[in-house]
Amino acid sequence: MLTVLRALLDKLPKPLQRIAAFGCIGVLGLVVDIATLRCATQLFGFNPYAGRVLSYLVAATSTWLGNRSLTFADRPQPTTAQARSKQWLLFLALNAIGFAINYGTYAVLLNYVPLVHDHLFLGVAAGSLAGMGFNFVAANWVVFGQMTDDR
Repeated sequence: MLTVLRALLDKLPKPLQRIAAFGCIGVLGLVVDIATLRCATQLFGFNPYAGRVLSYLVAATSTWLGNRSLTFADRPQPTTAQARSKQWLLFLALNAIGFAINYGTYAVLLNYVPLVHDHLFLGVAAGSLAGMGFNFVAANWVVFGQMTDDR
């Protein structure tokens, strides 16, 4: 799937390729987020708030993997398990700000928009869009900037 996506992205002008790749990985993360939230709330009995925390962590991990493999594949990547763990933790730590924007949007909509309360995926989608800008800047400049094993 990543090969097909890479072929499609290669047809875009260079300056747009990284942003488009980040967006595509984000959409895949959104699908993971929604599916995990649905499983957490409907199969495992989580309330919508706790389920959202779990779904975000699962989705953030999947987007870290996708961005390593596609969006920032041309940049040096850590090769040891310890260095990859540090990169993953840095990704999660910096995305905590994006998460605050994301979760805040979700919570506000869940509390004040009845349609979102009835259809949680709408709140997830709105939150994802709200946090995406910060997350791209953090990933581009910090997490995948020039990551090496000695960092």
